[in-house]
Amino acid sequence: MDHAEVTVGSEALAARIRRWGKALGFDAIGITGTALGEAPSRLACWLADGCHGAMDYMARNAGIRAHPERLVPGTVSVVSARMNYWPSAHDAEGILGDPQRAYVSRYALGRDYHKVLRARLRQLAARIEAEGGATRTRVFTDSAPVMEVELARRAGLGW
Repeated sequence: MDHAEVTVGSEALAARIRRWGKALGFDAIGITGTALGEAPSRLACWLADGCHGAMDYMARNAGIRAHPERLVPGTVSVVSARMNYWPSAHDAEGILGDPQRAYVSRYALGRDYHKVLRARLRQLAARIEAEGGATRTRVFTDSAPVMEVELARRAGLGW
């Protein structure tokens, strides 16, 4: 795991980024470089085996997906954010415990999580740019060909 590799310029800046993320409601912030280890070769095998089915975009963007620095030239660090997203709902536990009732997508009961996360990530990005010197940012929430799970794992956020 590479989560000890923080390349945002300094440990002090990384600590501030984590604090700002907490203040915005993220449960955790992790920072890693762009190297993805064996993940790109596993992706290539997965694609070669046809596991992506009709998701042609997976193969079409595989080269970028495996190299985040190609998506945003000059990228040296990736900041990943984790947030528990469980919108409140009337008696959710009781409904989920009733075999005659169910939620199809529990997260869909609240505001679209893409919008919630994107708004908070944009605030974090603006703060990083304002205080990070020549730092440039770009925010993604399932909206770009990056290997989010591997980046999050390398940033120490699980998986």
